Amino acid sequence: LAQAAILAPASTGSCGREPEGQVEEQQQAAMTARYKKSRHLRGQISNGRGRIGKHRKHPGGCGNSGGQHHHRINFDKYHPGYFGKVGMRNFHLIKHGKVIPSVNVDRLWSLVSEQTRQY
Repeated sequence: LAQAAILAPASTGSCGREPEGQVEEQQQAAMTARYKKSRHLRGQISNGRGRIGKHRKHPGGCGNSGGQHHHRINFDKYHPGYFGKVGMRNFHLIKHGKVIPSVNVDRLWSLVSEQTRQY
């Protein structure tokens, strides 16, 4: 009971990020703080990310943004036909209006009563 850590489901942010501060327990021991890269880079201006292309949260936009603009090559290459329309519109579509029930001819006599067969 002490080993199982139950985490309450937290709502994700507007961009679908992982909830912060909720990390499941790992089997291996945590890394010592003094050996971490962030310790080594403490005091440096851009923390090893570079000054020009800054480390921003969502530099290309959240989710599927830019599919028709700056991510067009990726969408055309891996998801062809993602944008646009296909077919003819049918306002107030009634799906069960076009269903035609079918019966197997082999089983036709099994649907008829015994009295009707004699007649």
